[in-house]
Parts: sequence; structure tokens; C-alpha cells
Amino acid sequence: MLTDTNRRVAILLPCYNEELTIGKVVADFKTALPDATVYVYDNNSTDRTAQIATDAGAVVRKEPRQGKGNVIRSMFEDIDADVYIMADGDDTYPAEAAPAMVAKVLEGYDMVIGDRLSSTYFEENKRPFHNFGNRLVRDSINSMFGTHVTDIMTGYRAFSFTFVKTYPVLSRGFEVETEMTIHSLNNNLKLYEMPIKYRDRPEGSVSKLDTVGDGIKVMSTIFRMIREYKPLPFFGGLGAIIAIIGFVLTSGVAFDYWKTGIVARFPTLIGAVMLVIAGLLCIATGIILDVIAKNDRKSFILSTNHFSLLRRERHSDAK
Repeated sequence: MLTDTNRRVAILLPCYNEELTIGKVVADFKTALPDATVYVYDNNSTDRTAQIATDAGAVVRKEPRQGKGNVIRSMFEDIDADVYIMADGDDTYPAEAAPAMVAKVLEGYDMVIGDRLSSTYFEENKRPFHNFGNRLVRDSINSMFGTHVTDIMTGYRAFSFTFVKTYPVLSRGFEVETEMTIHSLNNNLKLYEMPIKYRDRPEGSVSKLDTVGDGIKVMSTIFRMIREYKPLPFFGGLGAIIAIIGFVLTSGVAFDYWKTGIVARFPTLIGAVMLVIAGLLCIATGIILDVIAKNDRKSFILSTNHFSLLRRERHSDAK
């Protein structure tokens, strides 16, 4: 499948207390992609995760900053490859899908998404609030960006070199997958969704997700990124609502004045005028931030072009 022997594939496995499954996960990926290098980043595990991964043939590194986002940030900074496969160490994702994901990246896609929700996720996942959260996040993001991405929060993805080296990892925890998807949609990157057969954790393996806490973090990430990436609809819509409320209140005072010739509600008039001004300021803020966001997207395109050039030069030197 990999027609160019110079293509390097890296398997990235962020792990925290996964001693029951990490050995099998490493072995499965080494079977699926024998020429790839498997990296396990141990995020302060208190069990034998690191030792078992080493015995299975993985390159094990430590990440002291707790949180999946911190681990992915270190992985992306440290590791150079042409194609990256990111999965979890809990044996919920099928390694046999990895070669097809690699092939799609080599075709030119920036990110390949392992789509659980179109396959077995809702049958295998026994946590109803997780299922509800996945639907809520998916519908929120798709409605805002006008897209049809099926699985926003999957942890099984493949990336190009350019994506990895230009993606700014800001989140510290599990919300990083949502951040990746929003970043890709905002910058109009080439995405490909590939249905995969998700399986629930084996008996004895415990999920590290906090349904309520991590759900709040994910929703706050969506709120923050929409504010940053879609400032005109965000601030413009908020400003329009505030200004309309102020205008309605002002109209009421003006109508009373037209009937009686007296301004009987000065506090209401002052508050209404302030609301109108605040609404107009929000709209102006949205316009200014929208221009800045467009300039950021232009800068991102220049950065991706630069890294693409570096990659081509590296392959030319290697040949």
C-alpha cells in the first residue's frame, strides 16, 4: 500500500493507566503497519502501562503534564513523520483500519476521521450520557459551520505532516478532539470520514472520562472556538439582540412623549439608550474581530504552504 518506502508512519498512543490493554493495542498496530513506529506517551500512569508497552516493542516517552491535550501537544512537537495515526490505548479502536487511513492521507487528505457513530458506537457504548453528548456536540458544530461531519469527538484519526506541524493544541484535556475538528472546519482543510467498528472497553478497563466535567469542558471549548472563529455571527447576533431590546424600550418612552409631551421614565430612557449603544459596539467588535480572523486564516494558509515546501524538500533530499 505504501508505494514510497521513504514514507514514515507514526502510531501515537496517549496512555494513562492502560496496563490491561496497551500490550494488545501495540501488538495489533505493529501487525497492521509493520513498518510504522509505535509511540506510547505515558501520562503519569501509576500501573505497569509503560513497562508493558516497552515489552511489546513501543517507543515509550513520559509526559508529566496531566491531560490528553498536553500529551498530544508533546507528540506533535516531538515526532516527525509523513503520516500520523492517533488512537487510544484502551483497545476500543480497530488497528486493522489503520492502513486504509494511511492511504487516504497519502492521497492528500489533511485529516482522516475514524467515524464510530456510523457504525457500532451506540450499540457498544453503554454510557447513555456519552451518546447524548456526542449527538449534542455534533449537531452544534455542524449547524454553526454548515457541515455534515458525523463523529466530532472520535479519538481515532490520521494526520498529514502539515496538519500536525501547523495545528495549535490549546486544550489540555479530552476536549482536544473537538478542538481539532473545529480547527479543520474553520480552515477548510481536507477531511475524510471513514467508518470504523468501535468496541467498548474490555471488562476490568475503566474509562478516564468524567461525563459531567469533561462534557462541560467540551461545551466551553465549542463556545470559545465559535467566539474566536465566528466572531461576526457571535458578537453581531448578540449585539443585534441587545440593540433591539434597547430600541423597543426607547420606542416605548418616545411613544409616551408623543402622547403626553413629557418624558416620564428617564431611567428607562437612559438604560435603553445604553443598550442600543452596547449593541452597536458588539456589532462593531464582531466586524473588527471577523477581519482579524480572516487574516489569521490567511496566515495559516501561508504556514501550511511553508511546511508543505519543507516536506517536499526533505523527500527530495532523501531521494
